[in-house]
Order: sequence, then C-alpha cells, then structure tokens
Amino acid sequence: MPAAQRLADKAFSTLEDFLHIEAVSGIVLLIAAAAALIWANSSAASSYTHLWHMPLSFALGDFVISHSLHFWINDALMTVFFLVVGMEIRREIHEGALASVKLAALPMAAALGGVAVPALVYLSINGAEGLRQGWAVPTATDIAFAVGVLALLGKSIPGSVRVFLLALAIIDDIVAVLIIALFYSEGLDATGFLIAGIGILLVLGLQRIGIGSAYAYLIPGAVLWLGLLKTGAHPTLAGVVLGLMTPVLPVRNNERPLDLAARAINDFAEKEQNHSGDAHQLMAPVKQLRHAQRELLPPVVRVQLALHPWVAYGVMPLFALANAGVSLDGVDLAGGGAMTVMLGVALALVLGKPLGILLCSWLLVRLGWCRLPEGMTWSWMWLIGLLAGIGFTMSIFIANLAFAEASLLSAAKLGVLIASVIAGVIGLGFGRALSRRATARK
Repeated sequence: MPAAQRLADKAFSTLEDFLHIEAVSGIVLLIAAAAALIWANSSAASSYTHLWHMPLSFALGDFVISHSLHFWINDALMTVFFLVVGMEIRREIHEGALASVKLAALPMAAALGGVAVPALVYLSINGAEGLRQGWAVPTATDIAFAVGVLALLGKSIPGSVRVFLLALAIIDDIVAVLIIALFYSEGLDATGFLIAGIGILLVLGLQRIGIGSAYAYLIPGAVLWLGLLKTGAHPTLAGVVLGLMTPVLPVRNNERPLDLAARAINDFAEKEQNHSGDAHQLMAPVKQLRHAQRELLPPVVRVQLALHPWVAYGVMPLFALANAGVSLDGVDLAGGGAMTVMLGVALALVLGKPLGILLCSWLLVRLGWCRLPEGMTWSWMWLIGLLAGIGFTMSIFIANLAFAEASLLSAAKLGVLIASVIAGVIGLGFGRALSRRATARK
C-alpha cells in the first residue's frame, strides 16, 4: 500500500474515533451556541434574524410547502435528533438500564424528581397567566452536554455514574416527549392522524416483509411526519415513534449473517479465480456480502451509529446556531414578566434539578425500595444532579413551543443558557474534586 494511502487510512480512522468522543460533540455544541450569541449581538445581528426567517419552499406540481429556515431546522431536521433519542430509549428498554423494573426504578424516580421539582420551582415564581406555560422549560437534561462534561473528568469516574446519568437523561427525554405531546400540541386534526397511521402501517409492512435497508423507510417516515404536522402535534414526535419501532434484532434469514458473508466471499473468490463470471455474475455475491454486512448488527444499533456523527456535528450544532442567538438588546427584563421567567428557568435548572434528583433517590433508598448502584455514593449522586441542570437543547426546544412572545422567549432562552453554564462549571469543579479524592484513596 502506498505511504500516502496508509497515512490517509490512519487519518480517517483517527477522525472517526475522534468524532465518537462524547466530550468533543459537547464542545462543538458549545462553540455553536457561543457563535450564535456573538452573532446575534454583533453589528451583523440583522443578518442573523434574516437568515433564519428566510423562506424555504418545496413544490411538487400544485402542492407547495413553504416555511422559514428556522421551521425546517426545528420541526424537520430535529426529527433526526428525536429519531436517535427514540432508538436510545428502545435499546435501553431492550437490554440496558431500563430493561427491568429493578434496574429502572431508581433512575426513573430520580428523573421524575428532576422533572417535578424544577417545574414547581418555576411555577412558584411564575404563577401568572401568560408565564406559567413555561413550566416545562427547565425539566429537561441535555444528554450531549451532561455526558460530555462527565467525560472531561476522565476515567476515575465510576462506570455506574455514567450509566446512571445516561439512564436518567433518557428517562428525562421520555418525559419531555410526553410533555410536548400532551401540553404543547394544540388543535389536533383527525385527518392528520389518519395520514400518520398510514405511515406507521407502511413501516410495519416493510418490517413484516423483511426490508432491512434504512433508506426504504424514508418515505413512510416522511408520511408519518406530514401526518403529525397536520394533526397539530409537534412533527418531531415522528422521530421518536420511528425510533421506538426500530427492531432490536436483525432481520430473520435462513442463514446467519456470518455464514452468508463467508459463502459470498468464497463464491466471489471462486468465480474470479476461474475467470468464469463477468461483472454481472460477480455482482450476485457482492450483493449477498452487503446484505450480510448490514445484518451483522441489529437495525437499532446500526442506524443509531450511522446517524450519530450527523446528529452530533450537524443537527445539534445547527439547532444551537439557530436558537441560541439571544439578542441582549432585545431582552427587556424590566417588565412583562421577562425577569421572573429568566430567574425561574435558571433557578429551576441549577437548584431544582439536583434537589429533585437527590431527594427522590434518597427517599426510595431510605424506604428500602431501591439501592445505589455498585460504585455509587451520594457524592456522585450530587454530581449527577448538578450535571442534569444542563438543559440546553431540549429546554430551548420546549421554550420555542411555550412562548410566542419574543421578549418572554428570549428571557427563557437566556435563563437556559445562564443555568447551563453555571451547572456545567459547578459540575465540572465538583467532579474534579471528587475525582481527585477518589484517586487519592487508591
């Protein structure tokens, strides 16, 4: 192999490994959010607003669908993010931290406490009409940021801490999805449910006949998305539905994928060695090999791994760039409840989250219904609670649904940004102290 090719292969392999480091994706997300803030408060602030409100249309004959670029990012592109979330939930239910009631009980209780207490903290400050609809903004945890900060603390962190944080964040996502479906979807249209049902039936039909290619599900997925859009429910829920429907086992075949791959390789080698087949004949074992390769991993794993770089380095940073650009000049905290919205969101995330998670966990352990996972202590639980206060992506997403008034939306976003920074810094500092103490004991 030429030296240049060896160097290129090594570089691409290193890059692929680098892109799957969770701390890196969190840093990219942070850079995108910082860029949005700087852009929205610079001399080019008008271009920031104009860009995201620029109309983008798709037409097929007389059928035309036209929305702003902001809509296509928040309502269409984020469906891919929710698809990955749905598949993460599906995997955890099948063989992970949510696979049994015994495993899921403590993180479930912690997550519910981390949803209820922040909501109560927010409502205690914002009980007035027009403000209380933002109660769900501080209830969510940003998986990428939280796990990214935890990864920065190094290998001294017990594995059970990371698993517990992941389980808690996933349950948080489930609750957030339910909140969006129940409280932020209005004026439901029955016709839309019919269209969405057709999309679901198409997915089930393709699965029934053993279609394993992810590309085959693009059209049924689009039908489901359009149906939910027409119902009035948030269309990104289509991603969650598709994720939960993704099979956790490979498609059933007469042969195991490894056996099929071995037979295809032998068939190809035999035909090429004997020079008995032309290019068309050689394509048959190649197709078999591709099929075997695809079925080596379950669809829920294969699709999630394939989408991870696109979501982590494309969808989420683009979402941050489009939504984190809060113009400080446009935030009027003097009146209209904007100040209390900002304070309510910030306090609920920074204080409500860790208190809710710790109190509910302590209560269940105290009652003897659960016990801390091996390697976990209450100090590590405090760290999990602090990191759960990083509510960036999902919190900003819910804020867009909760507030139509620009000043309140900006105040809510500012509260999320401030709280996420504070929670991240405190969590990182507290985690380093715990890490050093754990290292000194060894």
